[in-house]
Amino acid sequence: MNPVPLINHPCTVCCRPTSMWCSRCQSAWYCTPEHLQSDWPRHRKECVPATHAQNYNIIATPPPAEQQVIMVSAILFSPEEERPRIITVKCRPSQVPSQGMCPQPLITGHFPDGQAESIVLTQGLNGEPLRFPLHLWYSPTSLSRCAPINRAIYHITSGAAAKAWCGTVVVLKFNGSRRQGYSDAGSNDLPALSAYFLAYK
Repeated sequence: MNPVPLINHPCTVCCRPTSMWCSRCQSAWYCTPEHLQSDWPRHRKECVPATHAQNYNIIATPPPAEQQVIMVSAILFSPEEERPRIITVKCRPSQVPSQGMCPQPLITGHFPDGQAESIVLTQGLNGEPLRFPLHLWYSPTSLSRCAPINRAIYHITSGAAAKAWCGTVVVLKFNGSRRQGYSDAGSNDLPALSAYFLAYK
């Protein structure tokens, strides 16, 4: 049988007497789980885990907010495929959103060696600035060893490129010139990409 505590503290929200506290820090008192939930944005800043916990009259602390994964459409140029195709790419939000950093695309699975580098394409056909810059991710090892030749890129350039592009390429589209996030890439981005691949040496 668990002992019944005789402590009655005022609820942090409404001041009603209670003997239930935050399970994480055990120093903030709440009469209902709803009051803990409503006070959590303020309380989380001061909530430090207790060194030892007791098993009675505890209100479970909400878990820390998990960062949501952002999903965007990207263009995949696979060496084994004749044409580029649209894929969905997961992006992890930046660790410090207030700094305006762009989410990190989770694309290493598309690269056999797990390594990917990137360049940003800011100009389209005839050197015109792109309103939505394109972020090209590629395998530096495939480029350096010139294999395998990317058939999808070969196809959209009609084989007229000065140098063949090798390895997988994944292209994401920034949501503006400040490059703070991504929007969906699509087939309307292919002309700018074709011009870039034709000019690549």
